[in-house]
This record gives sequence, C-alpha cells and structure tokens, in this order.
Amino acid sequence: MSHKSQRHIKMARLLTATLIAAGIGFTAAAQAAENLRFAHVYETSEPFHKWALWAADEIEERTDGRYTMQVHPASSLGKEEDINEGLELGTVDVIYTGTQFAGRAYGPIGIAGAAYMFRDFDHWQAFADSDLFKEISQGYQDQTGNVPLALNYYGERHVTSNEAINEPADMEGLKIRVPNAPMYMMMPEAVGANPTPIAFDEVYLALQQGVVDAQENPLPTIRAKAFHEVQDYINLTGHITDSLITIVGGPRWNQLSEEDREIFREVFQEAAENNTQDILKSEEELVAWFEEQGNTVNEVDRDIFREAVVPAHNGDAATWDQETYDRLQAIGQ
Repeated sequence: MSHKSQRHIKMARLLTATLIAAGIGFTAAAQAAENLRFAHVYETSEPFHKWALWAADEIEERTDGRYTMQVHPASSLGKEEDINEGLELGTVDVIYTGTQFAGRAYGPIGIAGAAYMFRDFDHWQAFADSDLFKEISQGYQDQTGNVPLALNYYGERHVTSNEAINEPADMEGLKIRVPNAPMYMMMPEAVGANPTPIAFDEVYLALQQGVVDAQENPLPTIRAKAFHEVQDYINLTGHITDSLITIVGGPRWNQLSEEDREIFREVFQEAAENNTQDILKSEEELVAWFEEQGNTVNEVDRDIFREAVVPAHNGDAATWDQETYDRLQAIGQ
C-alpha cells in the first residue's frame, strides 16, 4: 500500500471518528436542550415569578441539564383559560392556575376557591398538607391527565372600591370585576353585587375608565397591578383564602422518568413553600404601605359577610359533594 493510500485511510478514519464524536455531542446537546415552558399571568415583581425562575434553575441543576425551563410571566402566553388549555395541547408544560380555573375541568378541586370556605390561614395550610387535597389532586389528574404538584398560598382576597364597604348591603348593585370562573362570583352574588368577568391584564384600565366600580384581589396583587392607584378604599373582606396550583401538563409528565418526576415534585413543592412565606410577609407589611399611598384601608366585620355566603357553599354553584365539604370543614378542628 502506498504512503499516499495510508494517509487517505488515516484521514478517512479521523473524519469518521470526528463525525461520530460530533454525533454523540449533538445527541447530548439535544437531550440537554429539552426546554420546558412555564406560563403564568402574574407580574415579574411578584414572588410567584421569582420562585418560578428559582424552580427553573433548580430543575436544570438537579436533572444534570436534561431539562431547562423558560418562564413566561404576565399573560405573555395567554390568559388563564389559554394556559390551562395549553397544558392539554402540550404548548405549555407548567402553569400556575387558580383552583377555580382548575375546577372547570374537575369540579371538586374548585372547593378551595369558594368564599369563606376556610376559617383562616392555618385551616388553608392544613388542607394543603392533607390527604383530602392529595385525593382531590389525584381525581383532577385522572380526569385531565395533568398533574397538580403543589398548592401555593395566593393571599386573602379583599374588595377595593371608591366608596367604603362595611356590610353586605354596601355591595348591592356594585359592578365588581371578578376572574372568569364561577367560584369567584359566589360572594358577590350572595350580597347582591354584579360580578363582571374581565381578563386580569385589562382590569386596571376597566377601573380607571369606570367600566367596573370595584375589584377583588389579595394585597400583594393589588400593589403589583397598581389597582390602588385607581381605587380609594381597600376593604379587608378576606372573602377567599386563595391558592394557586402548580400543574405539570400530562404530555410532558408522561415523558418524565420516575426519577425526574420526583425531582419536579420536590422543586415545585419547595417553591410553593417559599411563595407562601413571601405572601404572608407581604400581607403583614402592606396595610401600612397602602395607607402611606393615601388609600383608606377599611377593617370590616367578616362574620356578617360570612353569614351571607355560607348558605351558598352547598348550593347550585357547588361543584363538590357534601362529604368532601364536611371533610374539609373538619380539617384542623
């Protein structure tokens, strides 16, 4: 064999080895580039976004780069209804959503979003840690294929308005914006108000232009969305002890190994605990902050609002059975 032929063979082998190495590298890169989309409707200034970013970093680290995750805040991938649908379609992989929106697909999970369903935060926390919540989550998974991984505390929802609200009669005929899910309408309807669904990212303008007279949200959200700029009163009705569920879409969950599923569970549970602590701290601090901004923070007698609403708990709007309701009320007693 000539020297020239030997050199050609060596070059061919070298080229083959290079291509094989490149192929291996490409495969590894492709695996590392398995990119997830986490969608939510909250502002970048809110804890939910901060801990979603943290979760993205943790998942990448704990899966050794098998998964990365981009977080899309502030309705950038659609409204709450859109991102819930996206889970089914596989166009988003992870979302935060209110229990009331999840309740559209599986009624019992909406129970946590009903007005005055919880006595206080401790009752909510006991439910979040309970076998009942695990059972309801499993029911939701069986119904939809999507997997709830954690319950995040969203805060106590309060009514903002341009006139003081001290008792249910003060809400008679009040045009109040609510999210577009039936459970949010329970309290306004019970006191004779006019609940008006408007998309979250359109609420500020609707208040400013007088399309609605009032809205209801937790204190941290009222600040983040600057609703206090276009409303004079923050009435501490505390009518819903609200939650966000972290849900992974079925199409993505079915692709995860058992090991990675456990990592996802751990990371999102830790993120939920951190969200909860941040919201609690924020709630404590914000009353004074709103007063400094010139708003009137109005303490109300919640018991009279509760009395107006409780008869509706197992009425026509209920999407749960009596047994589920009784078990929830018994938690922490």
